[in-house]
Amino acid sequence: MTGNGIGEEAGARGARARALAVLRVRSRALAVALLPAAVAVVLLAGGWTEHLVGPFWHTARWVMTPLAVLVLLAAGAVGLVVARARPAVSPTVAIPEESAPDLYRMVRDLADRLDVPAPSAIALTPDCDSWLEDRTHPSHGTPPTEERDEIAGARAAHRRTAAAPVLVIGSPFLWWMRVGELRAVLAPVVAGTGPSAHPDIAAARRFVRGLDAAVAVAATPGRRTLTRPVRAGVGWSARLLLRACREHAAQMERGVAAAAAERAQAVDYGLRIVAQEQVGLAYAGWDRLLTRVALPAWRMGRWPSRLDAGVVAALTELSRRDRLAEGFASRLGERPACDLLDEPGVIDEATSLLAARLFHGGPAESGPDWAPVDWEEYPEEVVDRKWRTDAARLHRVLDTLATHDTFAPPETPTSHDALTSHDRPTPHGAPTSHGALTPHDTFAGHDAPAAAPAPIASRPAQGPTLSRVLDHLTLPQPTPRTPIPENTHPADETASGGPTPGETTGTESTGTDSAPAANVPTGTARTANRPTDTAHSETAPTPHDPHTPHDPAESNLFPEEEAVPRNERGAVLAARLTTELAREEATAGGGAGSATGRPEATLDAALWDDGGLPLFPLQPPRTARELLADHVTAMVCCAAMDTAGAAPGLDWLDGPSLLFGGERTKDLAPRVLSLVEDGDPAPLRAWLAASGIRAEKPVRLV
Repeated sequence: MTGNGIGEEAGARGARARALAVLRVRSRALAVALLPAAVAVVLLAGGWTEHLVGPFWHTARWVMTPLAVLVLLAAGAVGLVVARARPAVSPTVAIPEESAPDLYRMVRDLADRLDVPAPSAIALTPDCDSWLEDRTHPSHGTPPTEERDEIAGARAAHRRTAAAPVLVIGSPFLWWMRVGELRAVLAPVVAGTGPSAHPDIAAARRFVRGLDAAVAVAATPGRRTLTRPVRAGVGWSARLLLRACREHAAQMERGVAAAAAERAQAVDYGLRIVAQEQVGLAYAGWDRLLTRVALPAWRMGRWPSRLDAGVVAALTELSRRDRLAEGFASRLGERPACDLLDEPGVIDEATSLLAARLFHGGPAESGPDWAPVDWEEYPEEVVDRKWRTDAARLHRVLDTLATHDTFAPPETPTSHDALTSHDRPTPHGAPTSHGALTPHDTFAGHDAPAAAPAPIASRPAQGPTLSRVLDHLTLPQPTPRTPIPENTHPADETASGGPTPGETTGTESTGTDSAPAANVPTGTARTANRPTDTAHSETAPTPHDPHTPHDPAESNLFPEEEAVPRNERGAVLAARLTTELAREEATAGGGAGSATGRPEATLDAALWDDGGLPLFPLQPPRTARELLADHVTAMVCCAAMDTAGAAPGLDWLDGPSLLFGGERTKDLAPRVLSLVEDGDPAPLRAWLAASGIRAEKPVRLV
């Protein structure tokens, strides 16, 4: 061991050699900047001593002296920007020692076992990762000497560095992992403070971070035109130096990581292997929670205030669904790492708000349009409001299309004619009191001749009913692409053997099954399990109506979508919905993303630039087809809640879900797609009849 706390590991020696190479790049840049000045000094000294006289030397002095001054000024400007530019800092929630003494004690004991300096502070990030971050730059603020020595130990008083790096811990780790598992996972991270304390490695890191910050400063748009050439020159010089030392810096960081891993092998090595399994599980649960559960709430102006606690609930639910995860639930009897915090609820709320800002771009503090929501209130505050809001938007768009759309729904006994004298559909094939066939018989067999189309404006308004939506999207002669079995009860769909068109095989056993009833209304989970993509091999067509607004971002991305849409009515309606939703988001976006208030929690908001929020968008924008499917499903769910006694629910792995008698609906998505894409309402009408849903009854909107 050496006096600076770094051992003679091979990785440490390689990291120090690469750090010296980075510093040599800095020295060469300084030498190049000083070379004209040195030549000018020699020429001037030779003239004063009358050793370098004559016209040639006189001209050389007049050329080199101004050139040296210009080079020195340029080098000074670059050096000043590199020294004063604020390096990028990760958005985190600071954890003072007085609010988590047990956590600091565990980290300090771990550093003593590794024989490395302890981190200067601890912070949490809403992500499944942990790392060390240097925050010794003057713009970040330097912690007091007494507090730093108390945290870092007695050895910190003898070090040359101002403070050790800050330990950043992923907040899901604290809630899902046990104390021993967290210590084992943090061992390689804390061991990295040893190489970080080496003067050469610390100087090389400061130089690279300064160059990176200088490039960012040069790329920032300036208000003054005169400063653009200066910023361009600074940016060019910083990028040139970064290219020169990029490979050395990367190899240096690899050497530091190798040295830290080698040093940490002696601490909880066996437990660390088991803990790594929990890291992957926590990452999967966190991603599922954000995309399926949190994102719908953020879009409704609500942010779940207990996301980290939700990870535990989601992974516990996963252990119930997946027999491979049965052993994970037994771990819950051990002490969780969040017990190391004095007030875990306050920290969870702060990290949940930070997650909403990073992944969605929400305001920095709560307000009338940005309020926290507890998990108990989620079904009513988020699920119910979202479905009714989407249903209201769908009917507003239908109202606008009523005066422009040239298509007319087929005159079928679906809304007023066949269902005026009965509250529920008659049995299959039985005529009504007026002699008309039931909706199921008419659409399932496709035997009833289509009536002559009539202009929509001449038809009486049906109000906010599901029948109005079905009539608008129904084609006179539906052409389904994927046959869907016609069962008399929704539960028979999944009991028939194979997966439904909206589900992928094997997801039910692994706990990652996608509930179509939950996914379609929320529009989430577009990156992994997409019911709208797995149900049909083709994606949504692009409308070709010249009067319909067209999104250029969606054109030419998928050439196969340029064909004539199978359901042109659905394509036009989807385009209008996209335009309406974009208008609403643009109207509400100014207030949601421009809040400048700072929360009173320990959010390190002053250390990072929040002008480009969201920094990490969870998903790409939804396509027009997905939006239409979401809105139709929302309308179906509203009708189910208002006429059949269904209830909104929360599934920890799939987000919003429709509950019938406490059971989650799983077979709605392929039937909605059959209507949206093919104009075939028969599967959906059969499902509505089997579930007792009254499509002709008006629903309550927001």
